[in-house]
Amino acid sequence: VQLQAYGGGLVQAGGSLTLSCAASGDIYRVNDMGWYRQRPGSVRELVAAITSGGSTNYADSAKGRFTISRDNAKKSVYLQMDILKPEDTAVYYCHADIMHSKNCEYKYWGQGTLVTVSS
Repeated sequence: VQLQAYGGGLVQAGGSLTLSCAASGDIYRVNDMGWYRQRPGSVRELVAAITSGGSTNYADSAKGRFTISRDNAKKSVYLQMDILKPEDTAVYYCHADIMHSKNCEYKYWGQGTLVTVSS
C-alpha cells in the first residue's frame, strides 16, 4: 500500500494551498484518514482527521482556516488550507487506517510534503 501526497509548496501569508493524498495497492477498505504536520523542532501533530462516513476533527490551530475532505471512490483525502500563517510552515503527512481484509487493519503514512509560508 502506498499513500502518495502532493500539493505542498511556497505561499505567502494569507494565501491558500490544497494538499491531496491518494491510497493505492492491496486495499479492502480505507477507514479514518487524516493530515498531520511536523514543524521544525517539534513533534508530529494532528491537523485534521475524517472518518469514512465524513465526520471531521480539527486541531484548534486549524479550525476556521483548514477544511478536510475525502473521496472514498478515489481513496483520497484532501486538505484545503486558507489564511495560511508562517507558523503553518511544516512537513505535512497524510495518514490512513487501511484494511487489507475484514479483520486486518494497518496504519499507513504518506511521504510528507513541505509547506512553507512566508511572512
